[in-house]
Amino acid sequence: MTTQLIGLPMIIQRLLMLLQGCWSEISRMGIINMECEIVDANNLVNQLKILKSAKVDGVVVECWWGIVEAHAPQRYKWSGYKRLFEIVRDINLKLRVVMSFHQCGGNVSDDVHIPLPRWVTEIGYRNPDIFFADRDLRRTHECLTWGIDKERVLRGRTALEVYFGLMRSFRVEFNEFFENRVISEIEIGLGPCGELRYPSHSAKLGWKYPGIGEFQCYDKYLFNSLQKAAEASGCSSSGKGPWNAGSYNSKPQEAEFFRDGGDYNRFYGRFFLKWYTQVLIDHGDQVLGLANLCFKGTPIAAKLPGIYWWRNTESGAAELTAGFYSVDCRDGYSPIASMLKKHEAALNFTCLELHTVDQKKHFLADPEGLVWQVLNAAWEANISVAGENARPCYRREGYNKILENAKPMNDPFGIHYLSAFTYLRLSLALLEKHNFMEFERFVQKMHGVQRHNLN
Repeated sequence: MTTQLIGLPMIIQRLLMLLQGCWSEISRMGIINMECEIVDANNLVNQLKILKSAKVDGVVVECWWGIVEAHAPQRYKWSGYKRLFEIVRDINLKLRVVMSFHQCGGNVSDDVHIPLPRWVTEIGYRNPDIFFADRDLRRTHECLTWGIDKERVLRGRTALEVYFGLMRSFRVEFNEFFENRVISEIEIGLGPCGELRYPSHSAKLGWKYPGIGEFQCYDKYLFNSLQKAAEASGCSSSGKGPWNAGSYNSKPQEAEFFRDGGDYNRFYGRFFLKWYTQVLIDHGDQVLGLANLCFKGTPIAAKLPGIYWWRNTESGAAELTAGFYSVDCRDGYSPIASMLKKHEAALNFTCLELHTVDQKKHFLADPEGLVWQVLNAAWEANISVAGENARPCYRREGYNKILENAKPMNDPFGIHYLSAFTYLRLSLALLEKHNFMEFERFVQKMHGVQRHNLN
């Protein structure tokens, strides 16, 4: 089977395993073109059949806003996705669909670029404040600012109405797939890369790992919200963004706001960070509320990023710029988990294969601590949790780390576990004989081999 797979183009690049079954995620890269036409259906069918023979139960498909509503408001084109879904159904696989309201790619090195809808970017030329902005008013077009969630600046519609319109159209168009339960879950895109976070670590604006990133609150809509919040608190002078928070590639101690004992933990810093993270939570709350209206009876999910660098500093600066107010004794993830619980939404999280001891010490990174914190916040809120790896994983030690997180040994009652795991990603390296054998072993263990038997 390995030899047969190597000869196929890499249409499918991500694998999703449920503890009760095994799924495969179809990559966003080139399955559906910009005319919403399926690409290379024959090879896709071949790959899906191979994955089905390997006990895969379903596939994950990203539905791109920039393809479906590309040319004009409320003119939706689903033809390529419909053909794709029919292929998946006919092979007797299940579907998990991601509503992708963000841009795909956009950097020079990217093979595929799926921008936001053309009519949206045209509005952005006249009104650049529909996009997030940093302190120097530099912007990316990764996604729309949450400041326009309730502003009628998209040809008479708010951003929330636009998102709702696409989701409602999808629900109506693919009703038979919902009724037959071929579609088993909908993941709702809530920000850049589909994750609930600010675009604070944008490579397009020069960010490189492990930079702390920059706050993204300077479009006129979010900035007005900040000023109103300051006035309501009785301290209008706090209605401004931090002026001493460094730049994208700063280290925490190089920025007065984030250094030990810095402004992040003083009156103004606490006010600003509380407002900044609440905007993030409110956005997720509003969009997921609409998603539940559209997809009633079908499980929904949301994805959080794994921002684990600089966690072992007092401020945890990289998390703060992304919108996660998690410092000292404050758990920035529990309020998000509570919001997800309100909508009975599952949490999808990343970096489950990483070991803290493998990270460069001067980055003060702690992926294991982050995974523990986020997963436990979700379990405490009694919501379902899924996971994925952050980097290519071929070795047993990485797989074993995933298994430890998927089925924690320190949970004596066996009530805390991952509902699913996404493997990133199918590649020629994975399909080399030794690597594929390790992967098959991993899939078997995810499917129910005892969690304490990792060798």
